[in-house]
Amino acid sequence: MKKRALISVSDKTGIVAFAKALVTLGFDIISTGGTKLLLDEAGISTIAIDDITGFPEMLDGRVKTLHPNIHGGLLARRDLVTHLEKVKEHQIELIDLVYVNLYPFKETLANPEATHEMIIENIDIGGPSMLRSAAKNYAAVTTLVSPNDFERVLNELKDNGETTLETREYLAAKVFGHTAYYDAMIAHYMNQKVGIATPELLVNGYELQQTLRYGENNHQAASFYRQPFTTSGSLVNATQLNGKELSYNNLRDADAAVRIIQDFDQPTVAVLKHMNPCGIGTGQTIEAAFVSAYEADPVSIFGGIVVLNREVDLATAEHLHKIFLEIIIAPSYSSEALDLLRKKKNLRVLSLDLTRLKTNHEPMEVTSVLGGVLVQELDSITGDDEVWEVVTKRQPTEEEVAALAFAWKAVKHVKSNAIVISNDTRTLGVGAGQMNRIGSLKIAMEQASDNLDGVVVGSDAFFPMSDSIEYLASHGIKAVIQPGGSIKDNEVIVAADEHDIAMIFTGTRHFKH
Repeated sequence: MKKRALISVSDKTGIVAFAKALVTLGFDIISTGGTKLLLDEAGISTIAIDDITGFPEMLDGRVKTLHPNIHGGLLARRDLVTHLEKVKEHQIELIDLVYVNLYPFKETLANPEATHEMIIENIDIGGPSMLRSAAKNYAAVTTLVSPNDFERVLNELKDNGETTLETREYLAAKVFGHTAYYDAMIAHYMNQKVGIATPELLVNGYELQQTLRYGENNHQAASFYRQPFTTSGSLVNATQLNGKELSYNNLRDADAAVRIIQDFDQPTVAVLKHMNPCGIGTGQTIEAAFVSAYEADPVSIFGGIVVLNREVDLATAEHLHKIFLEIIIAPSYSSEALDLLRKKKNLRVLSLDLTRLKTNHEPMEVTSVLGGVLVQELDSITGDDEVWEVVTKRQPTEEEVAALAFAWKAVKHVKSNAIVISNDTRTLGVGAGQMNRIGSLKIAMEQASDNLDGVVVGSDAFFPMSDSIEYLASHGIKAVIQPGGSIKDNEVIVAADEHDIAMIFTGTRHFKH
């Protein structure tokens, strides 16, 4: 009996050559709509869906393949006599191969001019139904969703007259992932449309960006996936211009770097190690900003990641070239700068639009825990969004306010408990991830101890008691910024007043775990 293939695709890449190969291998081709028209024009004889179903396409194409003559031909088990007798009784012919890709829902959703009606009309119903029917019956039916599998399928058909069970099972797994991802995008859109912020069932779709060499350690497997529709401000959109493949740890560090730089408008450079900034500096030029960030911690920068929010010119590249670095990220590079940086073949050089993350929905982040995930909004609040209150008798000077604003932007991106000591152009000491706040304060102070003139202190969360204020006073610190909110706020304020320290409460905490 001659075999039959059903082909119905929106993306017609390679479809003519594939269909011709199937015909050569003895297949009859069943097709619909635009796919049939294209194949007919290419001289490939096709059978219309109408001729199979005995029923015309209707409702503007919404109903055309949802018919027992299609799904019976896909779902009938070849190993059950009862199934074969039933399809024979109803004159249903078997379908052996299906190639379907779906209405372009993702592309429609990404179109800023798409209306809700257009989006709804690009929800495919018949396509996923055929794919799922065929994939469920992978014991007998070969199901494709991508031209990437044409060669494998055609080679097996040429060599064996049929595909192997292993291949059909592999392709079925791809089908169910394909349809699940498609439905996840639809569910996300509809949740957003009706305002469901916390759905009972959370479905997220991700596309494989890169299979990594290993994970956090070299005995751990890892991969990098991207969310759809991210248009800027994310590493998934970076272009690698030089260097080795990015590792799992590189990506985590680079992501932290990108988040930091998005909070700064003036020429700014941040240097990171292990997802913590060891130096952040600003300047009138990007070269001056780099020098400022470098001087913040010239030791820790070794083997670090540098992110710059302006084009890297030759003068800045000459500074970068002198240091061992893992990654450099910038929006662009002059040709001379890139030529110089490329002399280090292992140095990873990335070009990335560093403007704040843009998506077609409220940015959310998902963090895994054993057996589940946590979902939260991105911490996109900056000092510009807050109402600050001076809670002490002493008012900060204009210079101190500028330094406090800088410290507050920086401390947001340091692992809690977090302390940043800075002036108005760069960090001078960073204390991160300690089990108590004064521990972080002591680490930051030790780093900054040689340069305490006119510096200020930022804390990501409130001071739980006055011991930190006493410690600051003993080192001559005169201005502090913190969220406030402790039951001992009054005690802390009294201590600050006793030592003539100006203190600002922001009302916003920036824990980073």
